[in-house]
Amino acid sequence: MRIIRASHLGMCFGVRDAIAIAAREARQQPVTVLGQLVHNPVVVGDLRQRGVQVADTPEAVHTSTVLISAHGASDKARGALAQQGLRVVETTCPLVHHAHQALQRLIDQGCHPVVIGKRGHVEVRGLTEDLPVCDIVLSEADIAAMEERPRFGVVAQTTQPVDRVDALVNALRRRFPRAEVRFADTVCRPTKQRQAAAIRLARACDVVVVVGGTNSNNTRELAETCRRHCARVHRVEAADEVQAAWFRHDDIVGITAGTSTPDVTITAVERRLDQLGAGWERVAPEPTPAWEAGSSREEELVTAGRH
Repeated sequence: MRIIRASHLGMCFGVRDAIAIAAREARQQPVTVLGQLVHNPVVVGDLRQRGVQVADTPEAVHTSTVLISAHGASDKARGALAQQGLRVVETTCPLVHHAHQALQRLIDQGCHPVVIGKRGHVEVRGLTEDLPVCDIVLSEADIAAMEERPRFGVVAQTTQPVDRVDALVNALRRRFPRAEVRFADTVCRPTKQRQAAAIRLARACDVVVVVGGTNSNNTRELAETCRRHCARVHRVEAADEVQAAWFRHDDIVGITAGTSTPDVTITAVERRLDQLGAGWERVAPEPTPAWEAGSSREEELVTAGRH
């Protein structure tokens, strides 16, 4: 039996930056995050131990400092916090900021806003809450229910799979052939890298273990991507969820993880696999294609046009 790590997996720079800011602020004074800072229970639990509180609504914040999560927020939400006299600290990922800016540019160009994403997700709420009108779509059925407009401006939730986004943009163009459809690709590079690496991993493995929070959208999407290329895919939040019955002695086992999954959790899952099959061969990830290489914070900000 062999174990292979995906060439891209785990925390992205946006999540790491958000955690660092939250830890820094908590050392100075009591702080509250508006919603979960990131969608991972290990991270949230660690921050709670450091004194970082969590509130679901602005009214539930009882500290003088409040953090905007890595997923971003609407101006409406920020205004509600400001009205309470709170000090607001941003941990919003720069690539989420980029999506907000891209959507606003399309609106300024006279486009009707369309967001490809999961309705109700905190990032999508942040993108759409300030808009008087907007369509949120995640399927062709959603597009079929839309009204015709002369011009559509489309962005995507940053963690959506690229193939789904492309398919829905094409479906929108088929649905409204007389309309102009302008599309700004706001799927972030870490998501693209992890999705592409997951496809290669799943095709090379008999079974794939996907590590991440149960409420993490990008982890869920990673698992769905793997299932299209591998028959046996298991999603876990922690190492103790990994079961021996999932594996056979001659399996090639792949590991990937969502962008909010801490390194310690990935390592724990690997150790659990080692315990289940002592002596399994550990295989290095396959080389990363040149177009995928480089995921530093500097390159991400350049990609987003923010540097």
